[in-house]
Amino acid sequence: MSSTMSSLPERIELSGEGLVLRDWTEVDLSAMPGLFDHPDIAYWTPIVSPFDEAAARAPLDRDRQMREEGTTILLAITVDGGAPLGEVMLRRAPEGTELGYAVGPVHRGQGLAARAVRVMAAYAFDQLGAEQVILELEAENAASVAVATKAGFRLLDVPLITGEEKGRPYALQTWGLSRP
Repeated sequence: MSSTMSSLPERIELSGEGLVLRDWTEVDLSAMPGLFDHPDIAYWTPIVSPFDEAAARAPLDRDRQMREEGTTILLAITVDGGAPLGEVMLRRAPEGTELGYAVGPVHRGQGLAARAVRVMAAYAFDQLGAEQVILELEAENAASVAVATKAGFRLLDVPLITGEEKGRPYALQTWGLSRP
């Protein structure tokens, strides 16, 4: 963690927009494969595939370590603090504060991702002092572009981020939302 980054709380629960974003727990491990073991998630995200309970343990452990380091928060998206429907991520890096998300296939079409992104962005602005939050998306991922637009982000005029993940090339656009 850089000396300019403040530490992150050990526990976080955020409410707003009809959602409760909460820490993942051991109880959630059995629900995670149903949310994240899907071809769309495997294709568009760095989440491993197949995603089983053993695969679920790794991000849970990694989340705790990254939170301690002050860099990353992974929260379950819920409507009432109960069953997880997806995940929202905040990552602090020298280049900025990045958000990411994934919603389980059976829970899509309810605006969960856009609402979770807005709640997490408000946390980044209000609690972490971020001036801007970003999303890095592939232009071909129409669902994620729709989330960015619905959440109030705009496409930034910056170079594409290119690379390769899981044996396929990608080109990411950067979308930004500035502090209100």
